[in-house]
Amino acid sequence: MTPAEHRAPTASYRLQLQPGFGFAEATRAVPYLAGLGVSHLHLSPVLQATPGSRHGYDVVDHGRISTELGGEAGLRELAARARAHGLGLLADIVPNHMAVPTPLHLNRALWRTLREGPQSPWAAWFDIDWAAQDGRVLLPILGDRLGAVLESGGFGVERVLGPDGEEPVLRHGPQLLPLRPGTETLPLPELLRRQWYRPAWWRLAGTELNYRRFFTVNDLIAVRVELPEVFDATHALLIRLQREGVLDGFRVDHPDGLADPRGYLRRLREATGGAHVVVEKILTGAETLPGDWPCAGTTGYDALRRIDGVLTDGAGVLRALRPPAEVALGAAERGRTELVRPQGELDAEVARLVREVRTACGDDVALGDHPDWAIRAALAGMLAGFPRYRPYPVPGEPLPDADVEALAARPDEALLPGPFTGTAALVRALLLAPDSPASLRARFAQTAAAVAAKGVEDTAYYRHHPLLSLNEVGGEPSRPGVSLEAFHAYCADLARDWPATMTALSTHDTKRSADARARLAVLAELPEEWLAERAAWSALAPGGGLPQDRDAEDLVWQTAFAAWPIDAERLTAAALKSVREAKLHTDWTDPDASYERAVTALARAVPETPALAARITAFVARVAPYERVNTLSAALLHLTMPGVPDLYQGSEFPLHTLVDPDNRGIVAFPAHADPHGLAAEKASLTRTALRLRSLQEPKEPYTPWTTPSPHALAFLRGDAQLTVVTRLPLGLERAGGWGEQTLPLPEGTWSDALTGRHGLRGAIPLADLLNPLPVALLTRT
Repeated sequence: MTPAEHRAPTASYRLQLQPGFGFAEATRAVPYLAGLGVSHLHLSPVLQATPGSRHGYDVVDHGRISTELGGEAGLRELAARARAHGLGLLADIVPNHMAVPTPLHLNRALWRTLREGPQSPWAAWFDIDWAAQDGRVLLPILGDRLGAVLESGGFGVERVLGPDGEEPVLRHGPQLLPLRPGTETLPLPELLRRQWYRPAWWRLAGTELNYRRFFTVNDLIAVRVELPEVFDATHALLIRLQREGVLDGFRVDHPDGLADPRGYLRRLREATGGAHVVVEKILTGAETLPGDWPCAGTTGYDALRRIDGVLTDGAGVLRALRPPAEVALGAAERGRTELVRPQGELDAEVARLVREVRTACGDDVALGDHPDWAIRAALAGMLAGFPRYRPYPVPGEPLPDADVEALAARPDEALLPGPFTGTAALVRALLLAPDSPASLRARFAQTAAAVAAKGVEDTAYYRHHPLLSLNEVGGEPSRPGVSLEAFHAYCADLARDWPATMTALSTHDTKRSADARARLAVLAELPEEWLAERAAWSALAPGGGLPQDRDAEDLVWQTAFAAWPIDAERLTAAALKSVREAKLHTDWTDPDASYERAVTALARAVPETPALAARITAFVARVAPYERVNTLSAALLHLTMPGVPDLYQGSEFPLHTLVDPDNRGIVAFPAHADPHGLAAEKASLTRTALRLRSLQEPKEPYTPWTTPSPHALAFLRGDAQLTVVTRLPLGLERAGGWGEQTLPLPEGTWSDALTGRHGLRGAIPLADLLNPLPVALLTRT
């Protein structure tokens, strides 16, 4: 294999590698996946992760391919088999963080840092504030206060085989910690004081932690990949495999966690010679990907939002399901604010920013008289009110205009009272000034990303859910629905600016799979009927549902409906995760046992109460014809719109999965050996569309095609392929169907690749064209 063999993808297929489905299993699936019509396999992270990891984002060693997945030999065998079938490989890169594993010596770089302190050659790898905690790293690993653990004999010193040979260690249960040389014989209290780390009660993490982490996950420590030597060390293996032709390109996980995403991507492009790279950048509202980022585009949540939106009746959501929009906006604002309040989950991150502001002010007397509490309040207000994921500062450069506007979106009076509004002005000026310390501007941006993700998607979206299909990563539940005009404008922009961007409908991170959302979207077309049905389900449920929390009950009903038929274990797991993320009556750190018992009882009762299960089954059957339309329309839009479609494992067939880990299960290949009904239709559509896509030029122009009805959406790719789909099918039925409406075709003779009909010319009755399938994929003959 040589770099000359690399080629850009036309379509990719995401595989979730994990124990039980490693490189060997993926290799056996290659013939099936090649027959499906994709050009590349999209692999979840392949580097050595914490033992037993089901996702691979907890990397412990950048210098090894995961032995649990099959090691480098297994990856090379997969690549060779893929090449033999005309497929390439894309791999997930995790540049933002590494694992704090158990035992800790699995992460040699972190082990050496904690053993040797800030002078360790490895210390620069990690984003640690050594100025805090008396120069020690707080490790929130204890189940109780330190004194209680000492009193109970929870620590011990012993010798074990570490990453550099046999050495003395501090043991706490299954966790092993390195000892600073020469301290192993000290009495335990003194030994603990002399280490470069501080074992601490886990509850201190939110307020005392002095290393940057991934969101609020304490056992994922941030890596300073902005340093060239750290980039080189953490990327050497993957870049070598890319240069040798084993890998073709990369998906970059969580670029919003990086100090300088643009700089990172420039370094990656230079190191790989311009490999195909997409970034998991979440675009909110009208935000666009920065034009100076050297990559092919995003991982496709922006496309997901437009596809779902154009197939959803936004007016139906606003009219009856859960108006008004201000409720969703308020939930998002409160979710952000709670994270950065004193004692909030991200209080430690805000405290670090206060220290950064103090450092930026330095010895300038004129910048004095700003108390820490006022600096903290100003920072918290700016983080909670920032309207996008984060700003994008670059050392020595002014902020982009959009970021300047975002930072100025809230007047100082909204942040601090009376005479202290000047503190907010000071903080804002420091964030805007190109000559301010790069660490302040970068860490504000990184913290803003965590606030957005945890405060909105992982808090507000579990509190306010008029229609669960709207509450996806990058979604806008406060603005449901996307107009035909907006959809066409988005696609035209993609075709012009980002023709090789990834597009997606289901991913390992979607909270509900595409087909689950297609079913939920039907509810927006019959909101009054859904509200009545939901009330009937409550009446049939033991105890009348969840009378102490009707919002959570509604979430359970929508979740059950989206994934029906569903067993009690799956529904209970999803329901408990949802109410814990909402943080209203229970949460992960302080679960309310009584409340969770009630939620569990309802979730288990849903499939196990015969009358209730029968009623849900009947309603799912009632909406099935419209779900079918949404499913096939979404699939065809995804596979024919601009960009490179990424199919999630198993999604070529109907897939009704929920939030992780439900959506990360092992898929058996080939799946659905003898599909029928919708499964056969979706699989056939997928194969046909992928085959045609592989024949297209990568930059085929996009042209909206006028239709006679708002229930039909059509567009041309180039001048030889016309996509036609049905939208809002229940509304179409109420309007009397297509009637005599016709669709004028472009000049020439056309064939429908999905049904095999030939000789189509002129104006075609929509009732004929979109029957028996609700979609058509026409090619010029």
